[in-house]
Amino acid sequence: MPTTKVTIVYYSQTGTVAAMAARLAKTAGDQGAEVRLRSVGRDGSEAPAGEPARPTADDIVWADVVLLGSPTRYGNIAGRLKVFLDGLGAQWAQGQLADKVYAGFTSSQTAHGGQETTLLALYNTVIHFGGILVTPGYTDGSKFVDGNPYGVSHVTGPGNDIPLDDVAYTALDHMVTRTITISRRLNA
Repeated sequence: MPTTKVTIVYYSQTGTVAAMAARLAKTAGDQGAEVRLRSVGRDGSEAPAGEPARPTADDIVWADVVLLGSPTRYGNIAGRLKVFLDGLGAQWAQGQLADKVYAGFTSSQTAHGGQETTLLALYNTVIHFGGILVTPGYTDGSKFVDGNPYGVSHVTGPGNDIPLDDVAYTALDHMVTRTITISRRLNA
């Protein structure tokens, strides 16, 4: 079976979404996937040494699985990620973004800070791409603990000081495992 190619594209302001992306990348790699971890920069410049490269359209075209992460911004995705996604018009017009497995992850300062609406807003773009949404749903007992069937989310607290915990790691691991499993079935 060919290696599953996973691209993780995210924007992170405080580091929480970056930590979530790193966990997804590690778990995907542990499952034998080839992984591209890409960070949408704050200023559009090249990535500083030691940070993930900036995403390109090729990173999405190349992938079998695309995982997109953004902090919650008033119940929506961060503008930097939206700008990147909006720049994929040529690839969309050529059908190069369709028939891939997509899922999302997010964080906010409060439990009701718009996590679910952020993921749903993100999925509007995926639907236009012709992507195949593979959300975690309630497909594993861990989802009844983290409580988000739309993707994975984490509450950071008002000071952004609540780190990822076992609940978040388990939810992230389940989501990436599920997306890889479904992608492999589709490509079999």
